[in-house]
Amino acid sequence: MRFISPKIDYAFKKIFGSEQSQEILISFLNAIIYNEEKIIQSLTIVNPYNPGQVMTLKETYLDVKAVLADGSIVVIEMQIAPMTAFNKRVAYNLAKAYSNQLKTGDDYPFLNPAIAVTITDFILFANTAQVINQFIFQEKTQKFELLDGELKLIFVELPKFNKTLSELQSLTDKWIYFLKEAASLESVPDKLGEVSEIELALNLANQATMTVEELEVVDRRGMMLQDEKGRLAYAEEKGKEEGKEEGRLQQTKTLVGRLILKRFGEIPLAISRKIDELPLSDLERLTEEVFDFQSLPDLASWLENRQ
Repeated sequence: MRFISPKIDYAFKKIFGSEQSQEILISFLNAIIYNEEKIIQSLTIVNPYNPGQVMTLKETYLDVKAVLADGSIVVIEMQIAPMTAFNKRVAYNLAKAYSNQLKTGDDYPFLNPAIAVTITDFILFANTAQVINQFIFQEKTQKFELLDGELKLIFVELPKFNKTLSELQSLTDKWIYFLKEAASLESVPDKLGEVSEIELALNLANQATMTVEELEVVDRRGMMLQDEKGRLAYAEEKGKEEGKEEGRLQQTKTLVGRLILKRFGEIPLAISRKIDELPLSDLERLTEEVFDFQSLPDLASWLENRQ
């Protein structure tokens, strides 16, 4: 028995974002967000995984998005490699999920809370050993809260989790172990199988239950993400050799390429060459402005008219 890695965003979408994943996602979110309290009783998965549609590396909707029974919005994302301005992108996605609830003419009281859950396969906060870190708006010195939990950022850093299978006790431990180690398992361990939702997640991750097309796209996506991770490591190493400025330039080019690929798919060679010729200052501007583009012509126009 072999399992696909939940660290691959396509696999993550299949496991946590399929139409049959509601109970999986409820268990996972209660463990990560609410310290295992059964606060979430029901939810609706937005834009669920569809094997007939997720058959291209141009797919842009790989995050899992759910609406809870109380109207709260949760966006869950798996990220295997660091990138420039990563925290800003996470904050942007949270703000977008929050603000997009309102239609023209709606009033602010119609806004429901929004939560971003981001799982990383790299260390994000080196100053703490905590695996899960939660952030809210609060006063800087007296620490009282603003917005009453309307906006939350939650990060799960997989490299910080070092418990073995025999050491797993809590539901939270078991879910994080599943995320980190599923691909190395050869069967369903009793420790994980005793949680029905994790057993179901492993069934969805079982390669034997997947089509040839699904396995192929997961494999290709996994190689693509590993290549990206390697490029970032190479850029960082080159940055040490050639100076911090050059390293920043290469990392920012990698970030811009990923953002554009995720938003629009593959781009024409002519546009790609123009982006590659941009100085660092323009590339850094592009990492923010790309979110405002609605189409590739918008990007092409920006490249032609930038000042």
